[in-house]
Amino acid sequence: MSVADVKKNADQKMAKSIETLKANLAKVRTGRAHTGILDHVMVDYYGTPTQISQVANVTLLDARTIGVQPWEKKMLSAIEKAIRESDLGLNPATQGDLIRVPTPPLTEERRKEFVKLVKGEGEDAKVAIRNIRRDSNEALKKMLKDKECSEDDERRAQDDVQKLTDKFVAEVDKLIAEKEKELMTV
Repeated sequence: MSVADVKKNADQKMAKSIETLKANLAKVRTGRAHTGILDHVMVDYYGTPTQISQVANVTLLDARTIGVQPWEKKMLSAIEKAIRESDLGLNPATQGDLIRVPTPPLTEERRKEFVKLVKGEGEDAKVAIRNIRRDSNEALKKMLKDKECSEDDERRAQDDVQKLTDKFVAEVDKLIAEKEKELMTV
């Protein structure tokens, strides 16, 4: 493994941390409806926990309502039950073969709870990025100890890894600020 490999590996892992953060932030509900909030809701499909999007067509009916149309009629009650029992605070209603899921407007208190949740997700992402930095620096020190690189190369590589860390931490801060602004907008 070379110094360049260590830096490239750190860059890729930090980018994955950002992607994970984006996915986690997409699950946090704002005042508007979006189909992504049902992504992590699992429904019992013949004894197997399955995502709703795998057993039904999930669409937006309007700005505050999600429509879920199961591909099998007998899945209606199971999907409705799964949505109701999820921690999202949604109350689905069945109309014929369509489940309407209205998203209630967020109260000020609920918005603040979501902001705390978002900040927690951001802290988790920063910790993951810092752990990647630590692992990279340890790999560089091991290479120096094993005389696979010079002290100058090791120092430059550590500086580069620190710059990567700073860049990705700034990206996390930016994503958190955007989501916080989105949540606090009524």
